[in-house]
Amino acid sequence: MNTEQYSRHIRLPGFGTEGQKKIESARVLVVGAGGLGSPAITYLAGAGVGLLGITDDDTVELSNLPRQILHTSDNVDQPKITSAEQRVRQLNSAVKVKTYPQRLKAENVLTVIKDFDIIIDGSDNFATKFLLNDACVIGGKPLVHGGVLRYNGQVMTIVPNQKSRSACYRCIFPEPPQAGTVPNCSEAGILNTVAGVIGLIQATEAIKFIINVGDLLINRLLVFDALSMNFRTIEIKPDATCPACGKNPRIKTLSDLKEIECKG
Repeated sequence: MNTEQYSRHIRLPGFGTEGQKKIESARVLVVGAGGLGSPAITYLAGAGVGLLGITDDDTVELSNLPRQILHTSDNVDQPKITSAEQRVRQLNSAVKVKTYPQRLKAENVLTVIKDFDIIIDGSDNFATKFLLNDACVIGGKPLVHGGVLRYNGQVMTIVPNQKSRSACYRCIFPEPPQAGTVPNCSEAGILNTVAGVIGLIQATEAIKFIINVGDLLINRLLVFDALSMNFRTIEIKPDATCPACGKNPRIKTLSDLKEIECKG
């Protein structure tokens, strides 16, 4: 451990050298190297996470650059996974990177998530969000959900299989919306800084989970409104009839949903 590099962490109450050692042995998977994944990946790398997994099958577009800070104009038309890995190595050469240049599907998601301690959802489509939620519930993997659209964002943390039940994404949204009912970012727009705020909160939740400090956003949905500069927390109760995590879950095997772009 480079104590000088992480000296501001080590001085924190409840963190110290033991907390930094936990960070350096942690394995975090970030799904998506876009608007949410970019700030999350950047700060997790800076924090010294031992193994940083990144999944993405997209290429860098010019319209991505205002909010997807991992990438530069030199990376346009390159795979996002490539520029993301390069940026992590520039930020912190001690961090190991494992890349998955593929979209998560029912056939591969459990294999991808199984070796990680916590998952950050930086995806931009409902198909992946619901699949990832279901996979993490089935696999017992903690998941930090995030979503952004226009001037708004939201975050919640899901920790399955704990003594005090944790509401999952389907406790709030049992089924994906119908096509055409929710505008995507290209149609509705997104303020770049909103993605930055939400991605940083997701990274903060992951760090808190790793070192076991503070209160996670379990059974709470944090909603951010940039226009009013207001954060509010909505209490979420686990749904006993939830198809994923309820008392008698209907979702016991994974299946791919029709893709609908949404909040990423």
